[in-house]
Amino acid sequence: MSKNIAILATNGFEESELASPKEYLEQQGWTAHIISPESGSIRAWAEKDWGKSYNVDKILGEVSASDYDALVLPGGVINPDQLRTNEKALSFVKDFFQQHKPVAAICHGPQILINAEVVEGRKLTSVNSISKDLKNAGANWEDSEVVVDKGLVTSRTPKDLPAFNAKMVEEIKEGKHKEQTL
Repeated sequence: MSKNIAILATNGFEESELASPKEYLEQQGWTAHIISPESGSIRAWAEKDWGKSYNVDKILGEVSASDYDALVLPGGVINPDQLRTNEKALSFVKDFFQQHKPVAAICHGPQILINAEVVEGRKLTSVNSISKDLKNAGANWEDSEVVVDKGLVTSRTPKDLPAFNAKMVEEIKEGKHKEQTL
């Protein structure tokens, strides 16, 4: 069955954390759109320096969560920091939770979830440097390769991408999760 997946990102996303999930989703025969506040292209951060540019498929203000079956939030340091202060981005993220759709976030990506106010009481993981932020926002943080909580999939770093990708696809195949809500 065909699925449409939104990947929300802006300049400074960690390249592997967008490229690997996008490729894995497309291997399922699904469509994965890069959604961004900017039109044209956005530039990756590749570990220690700027990476490749990626074409933006849709502009954030032109889409809604109802257009998609799931949401992916890549990390990187710059990308989530920009998106977590963007009201359109936060509203877009919240809508996935309100519509009970799967959401997958890796590395620093959960910072967006903090500002969207969707982590309280949820079990998740992230890169260690934001674990305290998540705990302070009411999340039950654990240091694990991948954590799944009612349609919310989280992982720590690029080394966890194989487990992250597999669980993300599993949750998307399951579809809506009634417990996945604000």
